[in-house]
Amino acid sequence: MFDPPPPLPASSSLATLEPPVADRRPHVTVLHGERLVDDYFWLRSRDDPAVTAYLTAENSYAEAVLAPTRELQEVLYREMLGRVKETDVSVPYREGNFWYYVRTREGLQYPVYCRRRTHQDAPEQVTLDLNLLAEGHPYLGLGALDLSDDGRLMAYSTDYTGFRRFSLVVKDLDTGEQVAGPLDKTGSLAWAADNRTLFYSVEDEAKRFYQVWRYELGGTPELVLEETDERFRLQVSRTRSRRYVVMQSDSHTASEVRVVPADAPRSAVRLLVPRAPDRELEVDHLGDGWLLRVNDTGPNFRVVRLPEEGSAPGGEIEMLPHRDDVMVESLDAFAGHWIAWERSAGLIQARVTDRATGSARYVPFDEPVYEARPGPNPEWSSSVLRFQYESPVTPPSVYDYDMATGARTLLKQREVPGLDPRRYGSERRAIPAADGTPIPVSLVYRREPPLGRPAPVLLTGYGAYRISVPAGFSSNRVSLLDRGVMVAIAHVRGGGELGKRWHDAGRMAHKENSFGDFAAVAEALVNEGLAQPRRLAIEGGSAGGLLVTATANLRPDLFGAVVAQVPFVDVINTMLDPSLPLTVGEYEEWGNPAVPEQYAWLRRYCPYTNLAARAYPAMLVRTSRNDSQVMFWEPAKYVAKLRALKTDANPLLLVTNLGAGHGGASGRYDRLREIAMDYAFLLWQLGLDRRP
Repeated sequence: MFDPPPPLPASSSLATLEPPVADRRPHVTVLHGERLVDDYFWLRSRDDPAVTAYLTAENSYAEAVLAPTRELQEVLYREMLGRVKETDVSVPYREGNFWYYVRTREGLQYPVYCRRRTHQDAPEQVTLDLNLLAEGHPYLGLGALDLSDDGRLMAYSTDYTGFRRFSLVVKDLDTGEQVAGPLDKTGSLAWAADNRTLFYSVEDEAKRFYQVWRYELGGTPELVLEETDERFRLQVSRTRSRRYVVMQSDSHTASEVRVVPADAPRSAVRLLVPRAPDRELEVDHLGDGWLLRVNDTGPNFRVVRLPEEGSAPGGEIEMLPHRDDVMVESLDAFAGHWIAWERSAGLIQARVTDRATGSARYVPFDEPVYEARPGPNPEWSSSVLRFQYESPVTPPSVYDYDMATGARTLLKQREVPGLDPRRYGSERRAIPAADGTPIPVSLVYRREPPLGRPAPVLLTGYGAYRISVPAGFSSNRVSLLDRGVMVAIAHVRGGGELGKRWHDAGRMAHKENSFGDFAAVAEALVNEGLAQPRRLAIEGGSAGGLLVTATANLRPDLFGAVVAQVPFVDVINTMLDPSLPLTVGEYEEWGNPAVPEQYAWLRRYCPYTNLAARAYPAMLVRTSRNDSQVMFWEPAKYVAKLRALKTDANPLLLVTNLGAGHGGASGRYDRLREIAMDYAFLLWQLGLDRRP
């Protein structure tokens, strides 16, 4: 027998509490002969006072329902904050004549960016204090940041809404004065070698970065490149060799690369590698040629060397062939070595090749489940690779790896007050999907004292855009583990854990594999006695929110609770509107509903469209008013429709951050408050709303 659902927490005010009921204003769309009625289309009207009133009413309702958990929320907040070393400093890295680092201070929401000159006794110079910039603003997002070669000028961009509309300024670090800007709607940026010229990308009304501009201090910005194909986005960068400014145009399936010599920034933009259908690229400069990651001979990419002039028939030299079982995810080139960051069996690898001898070795990573990533590594002539490492039971750690000798040095591991890593364990398992495909699953649990069986379980996943869900460390998660919750990460098809074919098997016509995989993992955990449906919760954000809500439509009986954060749930209506950011460029990920065959794919799984009159698990749905990636009205419409249809008495809550964007609150303390609410909801629904 499964445990009965926990009752609503006792409260005199909750006995008669009624949830908000959104007006039904039918909006009809006829598509491929089907009449689609959207009763809540009106919630798209951002400036309509009725929309604001509805969001506010939902917030008030959620606050009232969760009122009995306020003490638990405060306990969770204090626990999580207690595992944070609030006053801390990052490991410095060298760039030019300075050592750069970031520090935090107790009581301050945001980090402070600093540097010192290379001699040991140099005084600290604050280059950017985000706390000062955030004064008087409920939200602050830092976009791009780059320094001129001489270290004097710093270009950076900020957003004060969460809508990802960044404004760029240039600051003279010697005087502290702003010497250029603001320049609006900017994205990536790169300095030329003259310490005066800046290249930056600009977005259009659909938030697609479609232009690159050149700005010389004291002059007028000049357009140097425009991308007219709406599927492609432009980004600009500087090679580690410092020789070139790179302008790359990417869709989800193709790429094109242009360059400008950094020491001649007014030169004409030169085409280095042209676009071709279904060919994706990444380049890095070798000092005397180019290193190219390309999927022209197989989906998992190979690595070739190109001459300095770029693409030339027969001019390439293969450096690393395509392999069916290894995905080349990215490249790093140095004067004496180059690194291929690979993923094999779902785990990251760093393959280091000596340019002089051609010999290669792998950086050793010791645990069965872990995550690693490069950086920062700005110095071209360095023989040391800086990388960051973590696992579900190992806090984030910074290493230097000597590429010549293979020696690995731990520089710093994040201090987590009160944590005893020996109490926790992790493992990687494979669970078969309905078609027999093994789905990798990462498990994290408390080892001492051991968990009972079945245990309360939180299952999470993502499954889109060839993004691999990191099996990393979370000090916040300890508050769940210490209450007996096992955390499982399902690495479903649509992600990048097992290469490009894994992504292709969970997108476009095959997208439903992602949801089937997720349900199969949940069912296997139940069948093996590790979990039971009433105490099995699922969580996902953005495309992961699509994953959990679509799976809840498929198997609402399999889960006790759902937390959906900024979920992409109104797939058909969003993909019908080419003016939105998640539309034209996303046709290659989801499909275009204007095409009958592709509409049929989306129609089968769109969470909003497929809601029905039946019982659903308890749900907490989060959104942000200024989200530019998943518009707030998607979760709002979803909750309004679900509330009108569902036949159960389980809680359904919509919480809207009225002053943030896709990632929620920007300040670290504010963000912990949001997590504490999510965890309190989960623990309540799992029957664990007590102290550990």
